[in-house]
Amino acid sequence: MRALIQGLDRLLRCIYDVYEFCAAPNCLFRLRMSRAPHVLPLPDGEVGAGAPVVELHLWNEHIPRIPDEGPDIAWARRVHRMLIDSFQAVAVHIRHDPRLLNAQAVGGVTVLLTVGDPSGGKSLMRRLGFTVLPYHTPLGRFGEFWENFYTWMLIWTFNTASLRQRRLLRLRRSEVWMSAEEFLRRYERASGVKHSERVLTADCEAS
Repeated sequence: MRALIQGLDRLLRCIYDVYEFCAAPNCLFRLRMSRAPHVLPLPDGEVGAGAPVVELHLWNEHIPRIPDEGPDIAWARRVHRMLIDSFQAVAVHIRHDPRLLNAQAVGGVTVLLTVGDPSGGKSLMRRLGFTVLPYHTPLGRFGEFWENFYTWMLIWTFNTASLRQRRLLRLRRSEVWMSAEEFLRRYERASGVKHSERVLTADCEAS
């Protein structure tokens, strides 16, 4: 069953042009060039519906396995560091890929937090510079259920332990967005970076 889900995931990435921009095993994202699904009200200006955007898609195989006893501080710190490094790698890619230079926002859809999330996920994304918005879908709640079902199957396939905190019928999707200008300002690589960050950048630029 897991092999079937992995195969379907590869097929959908191909259909929707979700691509791997980085060969580093600690990169948490694949990317997709897309259009804003609706107006994005961001702190530094509104991004219009249909504007070019860079979508972030979690690279499920690279997410660290949650311990059987549940996520701990060490796991959280590792994921946080991987997020920062991955955002920096995305910024470098945007700056060097002419197809992305006209992008007006960076972000996407996630089930890892909701607008009313009490777990701190929303606060984390805000600290990282993102605006958290309610999920907009033309498919309604029925369509969102099937999107959530597919996401639940991906979690079961790649990181089963996290299902303890994510019951299917309680999954809710949110959107996280940041203007491309602000994203590059925050995450474009400075000259004096740590060795681990240089390794990630080198792997991404070589891919």
